[in-house]
Amino acid sequence: MLNFNHRASIADHLNQRIDAALAAERGATSARTYLGASRLGVPCDRALQFEFTDTPRDAGADLDGRTLRIFEIGHVLEDVAIRWLHAAGLDLVTRTKDGGQIGFSVASGRIRGHVDGVVFGAPGFPALQAPAIWECKTMNAKAWRETVAKGVVLAKPIYAVQIALYQAYMEPALPGVSEHPALFTAINKDTAELHHELVPFDAARAQAASDRAVRILRATDVHELLPRVAHDPAHHECRFCPWAERCWRLPG
Repeated sequence: MLNFNHRASIADHLNQRIDAALAAERGATSARTYLGASRLGVPCDRALQFEFTDTPRDAGADLDGRTLRIFEIGHVLEDVAIRWLHAAGLDLVTRTKDGGQIGFSVASGRIRGHVDGVVFGAPGFPALQAPAIWECKTMNAKAWRETVAKGVVLAKPIYAVQIALYQAYMEPALPGVSEHPALFTAINKDTAELHHELVPFDAARAQAASDRAVRILRATDVHELLPRVAHDPAHHECRFCPWAERCWRLPG
């Protein structure tokens, strides 16, 4: 019979191997060469410049194994949500005919986005008009409750920007998608509770995010460092930024 310490050592060793494998997989993934719609709601222009140029993160700021596992669990839960929505009768498409991601690419490919899915039919749900963008997020219980109480636009503005950009830029390929509210689904990872809401298109939000992306690209092209989001390194955005040390050594 294994003693407690031996069991603990096996668990620690196995988890280290899992985390190392996940880190290796991430390290082998090519860096993005574009500004993604999912990131354009990030408050700091400079952080987006660092991200776009694949600037090395501060020492110790690389994503750890636990975070990588959380990301992967989120992807798996999204697949489960797709099955559930299909079972509920929605005509939800999540891949192109050749198996690729559904998305858009503008500015010579330097601004892109990939949607979670598109609803092409929703029998029995007259408020859900097709075609409609579908966006799915997984959250812990606290974030989920806030989203339910306030709605995604107020609770998670980064997601609202993402949705608005999808609705705007997918319109040429999917006529009417900007006229119809998007379907946003949030999964409570702690309790498996589901939240769904319709998000009307906000043209001003989409335009502001698009203009911001162009400004970031132009500044980066001429090696202009844009202002950081705060004037104090203790600001909450800065405290969690993987480039904080580098950023605060540079001019404001």
